[in-house]
Amino acid sequence: MSKLPSHIAVARRGLMFVMSSPSGAGKTTLSRKLLDADSNITMSVSVTTRKPRPGEVDGRDYHFLTQDRFDHMVARKDLLEWATVFGNSYGTPKAPVEAALAAGRDVLFDIDWQGTQQLAQAMEDDLVRVFILPPDADTLRTRLISRNQDSSAVVAKRMAEAPREISHWAEYDYVIINADFEVAHEEVLAILKAERLKRKRQVGLTDFVRKMTKDL
Repeated sequence: MSKLPSHIAVARRGLMFVMSSPSGAGKTTLSRKLLDADSNITMSVSVTTRKPRPGEVDGRDYHFLTQDRFDHMVARKDLLEWATVFGNSYGTPKAPVEAALAAGRDVLFDIDWQGTQQLAQAMEDDLVRVFILPPDADTLRTRLISRNQDSSAVVAKRMAEAPREISHWAEYDYVIINADFEVAHEEVLAILKAERLKRKRQVGLTDFVRKMTKDL
């Protein structure tokens, strides 16, 4: 008797995996860990008008644009979503996302609730929304300070903004409390695996079942 294959590949449409959180809750760290753990998900590289932070590379972390070029992309409807956050504009280019989904690849988004709402309006059937919460306010403040990216004034501004950002948690499909990073990472992986198995995304199932029943 021949050995059955351990996995049968069925054609699948990719999904848009969004992780949002107040600044400092850990979504960026969780995003990087997910990218390292899974080769079939790629980061959506946003365009932005803000200046690069130390260590950031144009085209890898963001596409850094002038405001005029950003406004031109908005006018041409080349962005799936866009928003202005703390005086800087951010947006998601449409073409690379649509190409990845059609090829069965998943796309990861590290965006806020405003961008998530716009993605839902544009492509809700492809969207999986995950909101990351800190375990408490003190931990959030400590994480913001310890990453050494912002002045004390900006940290205070981000803390003041956190309640409004957190108020949108109920708009998301899943909520993870990031008290323990490794536990939160495993929960992210579990969500991604379950969403990939949804029937609506396995576009090759019809042909697979038709062939199997024909051979019975």
